[in-house]
Amino acid sequence: MPRLTTLFLIIILCIGRLSAQFVKIEQSGCDFRVDPDFLKTVPDNAKQSYTSGPSLPDSTFEKQCGYLLVPENRSKKNARMIKLPFIVVRSKNPDKRRDPVLFTAGGPGGSSLGMAAGLAKSPFIEDRDCIVFEQRGTRFALPYLRTFELDKTLKEATRRNLNKDSMAIVGLKKYKVALEKRGIDLAGYNTDETVSDIHDLLKALAIDSVNLFGVSYSGGLMTAVLQRDPDRIRSLILDSPLPTFVPIDEDEPVNFMEALHIYFENIARDSTSQQHYGGLRSLFHQYFTSIAAKTFELPYLEPGTKDSIRIKYTKNELLTIILDKLYDDSGRKELPRIITDMVNGNHQPYIRPYFDGFFRRNGAPDGMRLSVYCADQTAYHSEKVRKELDKIYPYLAGFHINDVYREMCDCWKVPSVSLNTKQPYYSAVPALLADGELDPACRPLYIDRISHYMPNSQRFLLKNKGHGVIGNSMRPIVKSFLANPYKKIMSNDVNMIAY
Repeated sequence: MPRLTTLFLIIILCIGRLSAQFVKIEQSGCDFRVDPDFLKTVPDNAKQSYTSGPSLPDSTFEKQCGYLLVPENRSKKNARMIKLPFIVVRSKNPDKRRDPVLFTAGGPGGSSLGMAAGLAKSPFIEDRDCIVFEQRGTRFALPYLRTFELDKTLKEATRRNLNKDSMAIVGLKKYKVALEKRGIDLAGYNTDETVSDIHDLLKALAIDSVNLFGVSYSGGLMTAVLQRDPDRIRSLILDSPLPTFVPIDEDEPVNFMEALHIYFENIARDSTSQQHYGGLRSLFHQYFTSIAAKTFELPYLEPGTKDSIRIKYTKNELLTIILDKLYDDSGRKELPRIITDMVNGNHQPYIRPYFDGFFRRNGAPDGMRLSVYCADQTAYHSEKVRKELDKIYPYLAGFHINDVYREMCDCWKVPSVSLNTKQPYYSAVPALLADGELDPACRPLYIDRISHYMPNSQRFLLKNKGHGVIGNSMRPIVKSFLANPYKKIMSNDVNMIAY
């Protein structure tokens, strides 16, 4: 055999072995549990929150559960291997299609595995298998990137009325050190690595055609999966997606305002509501502009303590309460009364429960969320552009809609994702795009922008809905799309606009 041919075969064999070590499945039962190394760090009062596994489909469904073993950081030689759980839920249809639906959660930082139970009740399972994949660093992945140093620091800052932004950095430094002491390489947690994980999972499961389903952050993530290797992607279903090429840190404050303005307009058009709340938009802006630099005090007894303290708060906490209600499709009807009470100086019915929840929960971001946001978003966004909005809405200055922001990322220090990942691209793969007109995070503008680059896409705007809209009302549309993703779908629902 000629020497060059022999050398070529050796190279091919070596590459094959290298690829094989990156694509490995470890079978397991479906009783996934949280990382035991993480559990050692959980405060006693929080351990109950981490004892249960994910919700699973009932026993009538056949399931395959396991871990995908991948390098923690593919850019480093001899990187340690991490374990990423997945669940394959088998369709009961004997004539099912061979192209499954793969779902992974948004956030970034959300756990995916609990969605297995939901998909088993959805139109997805009627004709094909469903796969849920837990992203690296999230709740049931090994390792789970979570500590409680930031939670403790923020609570102490609130009790002592210290500057929360400064104290957040103090807590974040401890957070980072604690994760690194567990041997975690924070540079390995970003969209580029997760895209590689998904392709490795598809290879390991021998899937050559798949439909990708993503929500919010994972909507953009799925377009990055398509961008990397489109050959095996049959279609995309994107619910309230965050495009990879959108600078959400710059956009999110105005996204909040746009959704709130539409809500105010809907109130003003409704004859019953108009009588009581017709001028709510003006009242909101006037009041929050007037208190932009003001500090309030609340006599407060923290649950489980004996001594009352005086907690200082600002418009930031009040805006958070409003934003949380705007996200809530069922609770949104309370907003006119809440805002009217706030404008009249009646904060206590809302600010006291806010602090009860703050001290009860541990709401700091997971390490995976920190790493992904810092690598994907903060590395590319313009703080100058972000601050321009403060001139229009002065009360938004210093209000962090996202719990990860520039100063935190300056401390976290992880490398950015590839510039190519942040660029839009054209694709003929069909896509179903949906969003709510009241989405305060990812505006319908985003599905319009994705559609521009995906000419075989179909868009659905759901009136009076917010973030995350693919549910029972869209069941027949999802079913029709999966059956023939190139066929134009019409809607007879007046609250669902197809375009």
